Amino acid sequence: MKRILTGDRPTGPLHLGHYVGSLMNRARLQSEYETFIIVADVQTLSTNFAHPEHLPEDVRRVTLDNLSVGLDPGKVSIFIQSMVPQIAELTVIFSMFVTVNRLRHNPTIKTEAGQHGFEDNMTYGFLGYPVSQAADILFCRADLVPVGEDQMPVVEVSRFVARRFNELYGEVFPEPEGLMSETARLIGLDGQAKMSKSLGNCIYLSDTSEEVRKKLMSAVTDPARIRKDDLGHPEICTIFSYQKAFNPTEVCDIEERCRAGTIGCVACKKRMIEVIETILGPIRERRLQFEAPGMVEEILRTGTEAARQEGERTMEMVREAMHISYFQR
Repeated sequence: MKRILTGDRPTGPLHLGHYVGSLMNRARLQSEYETFIIVADVQTLSTNFAHPEHLPEDVRRVTLDNLSVGLDPGKVSIFIQSMVPQIAELTVIFSMFVTVNRLRHNPTIKTEAGQHGFEDNMTYGFLGYPVSQAADILFCRADLVPVGEDQMPVVEVSRFVARRFNELYGEVFPEPEGLMSETARLIGLDGQAKMSKSLGNCIYLSDTSEEVRKKLMSAVTDPARIRKDDLGHPEICTIFSYQKAFNPTEVCDIEERCRAGTIGCVACKKRMIEVIETILGPIRERRLQFEAPGMVEEILRTGTEAARQEGERTMEMVREAMHISYFQR
């Protein structure tokens, strides 16, 4: 089997943008690939270094979100980044030949630096986290990385690191491919930006039915439609973008009726609520199965041990290739 590595920073609950961007592909491919899911707690500290006390609950929450969308702990290894020391070891080695200039020009770094006000006060860990992410991907010699659109630059760094290491020392790493979903970016409820935890414009996978209803009924639609029979412009409507993402069988009919003014925004929102509930209902049910005391912790313990073993196999290859395997461990 080829391998997948993907995962999340535990900065809060996952939302529908994560679901269409990566989680659906994780669940779909778990039987075809040997799959590692990283809970990237160290990378969370690149922006939230002042509040590590939130990590235990956030790690558990993100793990539950992954399990609730259908990831099978019997098929995948869900693990905690900080508890796999080989990732840190690889990060140090990779940092020796990745230039600061390459990191500064990384689109993800530039965007997130602006979001967090780090342009003129960037920490070493924040600037270098693409190197850490390359180590996340390559520690298990992953072939495929299901990601959202904004994380494709991370895959490119990983491909460069794998290629450069192989050129310098010998063939150890595959050049991983990124896999984007058909819905590369899901707009937020405010209609102004992508769905984002930091912007608070999300429908979370853990939201109740009532929370989903309230959020969708208050979502931004076509500002030019004042009355129900006004002609609509679905291309600028947040709810219509959700119809395209989640309701493909009806989207053409809804678009036609919207443009003709024969379906109003309220009716369109109510239909979207029904569609989202068909997705989130089974997710809520699966979440309950894994909420028993100690279950998530045991899944993480088992997955982390599997990741450590694979990491050590990789490090043996790395040390041998670099001629730094000084004596038998």
